[in-house]
Amino acid sequence: MTVPKTSVLVLDSAEPEALAEFYAKLLGARTQRGTDPDFIEVVGHDGVRMAVRRDHGYAPPSWPRPDDSQQAHLQILVAEDDMDAAEREAVGLGARPVETRDNSGPRDVRTYADPAGHSFTLAAREGRSAT
Repeated sequence: MTVPKTSVLVLDSAEPEALAEFYAKLLGARTQRGTDPDFIEVVGHDGVRMAVRRDHGYAPPSWPRPDDSQQAHLQILVAEDDMDAAEREAVGLGARPVETRDNSGPRDVRTYADPAGHSFTLAAREGRSAT
């Protein structure tokens, strides 16, 4: 018998409310708080989940500097035709570009740091925009 399981990517942050709100807006999701005030889930369509946990001693990863490893990153898949709009949205919400090379085309991957310093990428997937 297999015990039912689910997983969630948890990011640490000194300010979990602000970081959870950033990802909720970026992913078109909502935030959900349970009984632990230092743990906020971000729940998207199709049940996709991530969470942000308060870490009072949080220090952002140094990536891409070689001092420390990247630790983890979130890859957000976007239709090829929507990459520029997704980039404007992410930056407008407070993301900072980490790599600014021109990456247009089917292998387009753009790297950013979220407001707490975690890296994430917008990656083009095949297909056209739904709009």
